[in-house]
Amino acid sequence: MNILTKYILKKYLINFIIVLISLEFFFVGIDILQNFKSIPQSANLQILYVLYMGFFTLTLTLPLSIVFAWIVTLVVFIKNNEFVAFNALGSTNKRIFLPVVNISILLLIMLISLQMTPLAYSSDQKSKILSNQYFTNTKKDIFLKYNDYYVYFKKLFPLEKRAEGIHIFKVSGKDVIETIIGEKAYFQNNRWYVLDVKIINKPKDLNLDNSKLDIRYEKFLHTLDGFKPKILDNVYDNKSDFSILDAVSALTLLKEQGINTAKIRSILYNQTVIPFFVIPLILLIFAYASLNSRFFNMGKFTSISIFGTLIIWGIFFMLFKLTNGGIILPEVSILLPMLFWIIISIYFYNKKINS
Repeated sequence: MNILTKYILKKYLINFIIVLISLEFFFVGIDILQNFKSIPQSANLQILYVLYMGFFTLTLTLPLSIVFAWIVTLVVFIKNNEFVAFNALGSTNKRIFLPVVNISILLLIMLISLQMTPLAYSSDQKSKILSNQYFTNTKKDIFLKYNDYYVYFKKLFPLEKRAEGIHIFKVSGKDVIETIIGEKAYFQNNRWYVLDVKIINKPKDLNLDNSKLDIRYEKFLHTLDGFKPKILDNVYDNKSDFSILDAVSALTLLKEQGINTAKIRSILYNQTVIPFFVIPLILLIFAYASLNSRFFNMGKFTSISIFGTLIIWGIFFMLFKLTNGGIILPEVSILLPMLFWIIISIYFYNKKINS
């Protein structure tokens, strides 16, 4: 790493940290003021609430901070005529913006990695704290399809990875041929174990003389391989909170059941694709910056850059919400606009640089 790269990264990272902390304090502070009366008196829960809220807003503030810090860095460079010095030293445009692009990609990858952890459920956790349900998470009357089975949970405890009142119905065509009843079930080794099972089989040929139900009892049986409690919870409640790993698992399982996976795909694209909308912005903002401040309106440049960033982010946020509501296919509403955005950005960047 040469001296110029170190210098640019040092200036940029300082601005990035300042902007990120400022945005985090702003959003967390506003949220606390709005929900002040609902936050429990417990100091532990208050700290947890701030931490969960902090990470929840990080998914928004980190991409925006990447762009805003770049705008601040460019303004400082232009004001101090440092761009002129960079070019006098023989630095190309690529050598100036490439370090920032690389560190931005690294920061986004770190954000995506964090969303593979339980921190991805921060929004759900902070909502539970506000509703005094942080330690008691229970869902009732869950009914779902799994291969040739229909499964009913009277009660589901996602955090404890257990359920009560389980009924499993095996269906052949339109006929229920087997019923499995269990009082309790536990999720272990990536599968559900139902304890003290009562199995009722209906005879294939029904007649009045010798038809009877076959009833037997088992200590346990396993079902719903890979159907994690959190996946059951979120799919049942129609939530948009998934960690990336759970979303991939849910996508695979729901696809096998022939269930529409558009919402899961939109969540995955929102977590792994949309944050990278900032990379083309970095190039565009750099292309429309000036070498010196003599004939350059920095106020107009800063305003348009910030406003444009918020507009682009707002468009992708709106597209995600429309997709999450089942209105548009995620490939059409997220991946295609992202591709267009990259192509348009490259076109205008090359046009401005070459002119």
